[in-house]
Amino acid sequence: MQPSPTNNQQQNQPPLYQDRNILIIFAVTLMAVIGVASVTPAFPQLAVALKISPQNIGWLITVFTFPTVILSPIIGVLADRFGRKKILVPSLILFGVAGTACAFARDFNLLLWLRLLQGIGAASLVSLSVTLIGDLYTGARRNTAMGYNASISSVGTALYPTIGGALATLGWYYPFLLPLMAIPIGLLVLFLLKNPEPKGDRNLKEYLQNAVKSIKNRQLFGIFFASAANFILLYGAHVTYLPIFIKNSFEVSPLTIGLFLSSVSVAITLTASQVGRLSRRFSETILIRASFVFYAVALAIIPFIHNLSLLLIPTSLIGIGLGIGFPSIQTLLTTLAPKDYLATVISVNSTFFGLGQTLGPLLMGLAYAIGGINSVFYLGVVFAIATLIVFRYCTCM
Repeated sequence: MQPSPTNNQQQNQPPLYQDRNILIIFAVTLMAVIGVASVTPAFPQLAVALKISPQNIGWLITVFTFPTVILSPIIGVLADRFGRKKILVPSLILFGVAGTACAFARDFNLLLWLRLLQGIGAASLVSLSVTLIGDLYTGARRNTAMGYNASISSVGTALYPTIGGALATLGWYYPFLLPLMAIPIGLLVLFLLKNPEPKGDRNLKEYLQNAVKSIKNRQLFGIFFASAANFILLYGAHVTYLPIFIKNSFEVSPLTIGLFLSSVSVAITLTASQVGRLSRRFSETILIRASFVFYAVALAIIPFIHNLSLLLIPTSLIGIGLGIGFPSIQTLLTTLAPKDYLATVISVNSTFFGLGQTLGPLLMGLAYAIGGINSVFYLGVVFAIATLIVFRYCTCM
């Protein structure tokens, strides 16, 4: 790895947005979030065209996200031993080829297999984009890069449903053509990305033993737990059950519900872009703790809102929490993880947020079944406070 630049060297460097490396990483990040956000608007048409019952359409997401949970630790080990590019470039090519092939499938079972292959290609994209930032940048410049990367991810998450919906008006299969962009991005990574690659000449058994030791760390466990909690709250309380609350309380159109969900992405984008500045005044651990305070406050007030426009307050608070919390988690991980095991640690974290995505709707669904819609948000408050306590315990060393 390259030596870390001093503060004076960092001050003399050009702005991040002029760095070709970070622009390529942003492109990878945009591919990482395109696989679900761009195609879900086409699901109703797809179900009719392929004669699929609505309850089965969700398999298109499940088979896509499942490989991330299973493969992330393996990908991290391979990336640490053989290099980031040797994993990332084939992943982007597979993602692009399998994703584009989905547009030509006219059988649901074939479509599921292609989505599974695309999910295998997608499994490395988030973790390796974060790993590359950890490789290339240090100090406040790393914090700023993480914030920008989270902003780019949020912009993609907010815009892709609109782009996918517009393409779906031409035919359900057109949004599935968007992953084709991953192929030229893979070529950019191969030929233009300049990153320090790890040396893969270590004994595998020794490497794995040391990697496991590096993960058995109380601070890292606290970060992994906080990462999973982010996605339990986001996918459980916000993505799954806030739309039901809005529909039941205000009887508005799906478009209006979508706009309120998008307001979170706007808040994330604006907040995450300022993480670099905030990190000069507050440590990452303080920012992460603050994020769960924002979650708890936002979820606590939702059941008491009877004016639709006032919902912008809790959705904005959730966005602020994610905007300061998630980039800070990634920065803290890259700071604490040993350089030789950076990709492994980041990939294990990806497994935890994959678990959060999976468990969030299930846990909040249980709360809904027991106590109704308001119980979802009260459970979210309790869980946010519990996560804050666990994280504080794990990181107070």
